[in-house]
Amino acid sequence: MQTFKKEERLCNFNAIDTLFAKGQSFFIYPFKIVWMDYETCCNSPAQLLISVPKRNFKHAVDRNLLKRQIREAYRHQKNILYDYLSGKGRKCALAIVFTGKNKVPFAQIEGIINLSLQRLVKEYEVFTG
Repeated sequence: MQTFKKEERLCNFNAIDTLFAKGQSFFIYPFKIVWMDYETCCNSPAQLLISVPKRNFKHAVDRNLLKRQIREAYRHQKNILYDYLSGKGRKCALAIVFTGKNKVPFAQIEGIINLSLQRLVKEYEVFTG
């Protein structure tokens, strides 16, 4: 379960457009989490998109570093979300957008991703009722 495979990545342009147009969101600094209930043919309970805007980090090296750290933190914490979604038989499309202006240490990213996934589970419970 400690992997992040191709089927767990949100790559479909139509799905991404729908996610940002109709998805629900919340904010835990420095991340904006956009999510929606999404039916897909893949085996993964959740599909993830990670974004670090060029506006805040001009150098690709910095953006890629943050994306790798976010991906690694998600990979370690995703069982929180996967256990919940598998138990309910649901699937989710999820986007994590880094909105901060400065780099953040990995330990802090990991803690915030953990909080974000726990909050996502709570919001998902309210949404599906």
